[in-house]
Amino acid sequence: MSTDKVFSGLKVLDVGTWIAGPVAGTILADYGADVIKIERPVEGDQYRILSGLPTSPDGVTDYMWQMDGRNKRSIALNIKTDDGIKVLRQLIAECDVYITNQPYSLRRQLGLEFDDVKAIKENVIYASLTAYGEEGPDREREGFDLVAYWARSGLMDLVRDPDGKPAMALPGMGDHPTAVSLYASIVTALLHRERTGEGSMVHTSLLANGIWSASCIAQAGFSGDPNTLNEEGGKLVSYENYRLLKSKRNFAATVYETKDQRWFGVTMIRTPEEIESFFDILGFPDLLNDDRFETPESRFEHSELLSAMATESIQTRDAQQWLADFSAAGLNIVLLAKVEELIDDPMVKCNNMIVAPTDESSPMSYVINHPVNVSSLDRVGPTRAPDVGEHSEEVLRGLGYTDDQIEELRAHNII
Repeated sequence: MSTDKVFSGLKVLDVGTWIAGPVAGTILADYGADVIKIERPVEGDQYRILSGLPTSPDGVTDYMWQMDGRNKRSIALNIKTDDGIKVLRQLIAECDVYITNQPYSLRRQLGLEFDDVKAIKENVIYASLTAYGEEGPDREREGFDLVAYWARSGLMDLVRDPDGKPAMALPGMGDHPTAVSLYASIVTALLHRERTGEGSMVHTSLLANGIWSASCIAQAGFSGDPNTLNEEGGKLVSYENYRLLKSKRNFAATVYETKDQRWFGVTMIRTPEEIESFFDILGFPDLLNDDRFETPESRFEHSELLSAMATESIQTRDAQQWLADFSAAGLNIVLLAKVEELIDDPMVKCNNMIVAPTDESSPMSYVINHPVNVSSLDRVGPTRAPDVGEHSEEVLRGLGYTDDQIEELRAHNII
């Protein structure tokens, strides 16, 4: 546990599972907070096993857990028992931040809603993560990022090839950015407490972060009454034209496969000069002198033809040959990376997007860093993520429990 970082001395309880809530605690831990993770005895957090499932890439260890469980202490505690909840309330009395993504039905059952926790620690920062939000008919509904962030937000419908079905998201794709939102909320509340002495409840949801991620397109739907008609009798706010345009093969919105079966996109080829240079490299000089491609309007009208021309040409050479020519012409085109190649990307390493563990017992070669950076603040280097209940005795002794009392709790399966 660090003693010289910005959050050194800050006590945090991670009373959650999986990713979005607990990873807000991971970020706090990376900046020095003492984060204690409350886990079920024996099984622990179900997230521990995700790396080992057949649907996950092969790895040398429980890599997901090592990434997101780092720099914390774990106490295995059965909080559905009287003695277990007593221990948790003792920990609450000493904590600064309480993070939870428990379903509200369970919080009510255990007496762990905001008012309950505030009654124990008046100035606590209570950080709540839900699937759909704190109010409304789905307030208590369980949800995961593949459902709440990806599907219900509209992202799943929007992000797909014109000819394709909606695609599934990656595990944690919505959880990790949502964790950053929860972290930002916690830090804002800590600043408020520093200035006023007041605690706060902070919250975010997977749905809110999904809508925020889609907001450049989604905002259109909230810009006016969707039932209002324009002068031509069409809806003032409508996605019909957008979806129609997305269904056309616009050359700049197409990904292209090369001879060696790699891919790149040309989304940021926009100006006439860039378009002319791009097609000149592809073997179509003086393209803009053709009446069909002379203006933005005519190029749009013949966008599928442009896409077909580019597709046929790009298939004749390997990716690196094309990219060398594009780079020499100053065109902003990059290869669609494969994740296994990122370890060799110099920008990833030199900007500490991945770092080597500082703990020799860690089974990881590198750990992916969270994206919150403050130049004047050092982080705690990644340590091995704890085993289930690895620090149970240590945490209980910190609360004043004797060895005999600890053994009594263990004998009754409380820890």
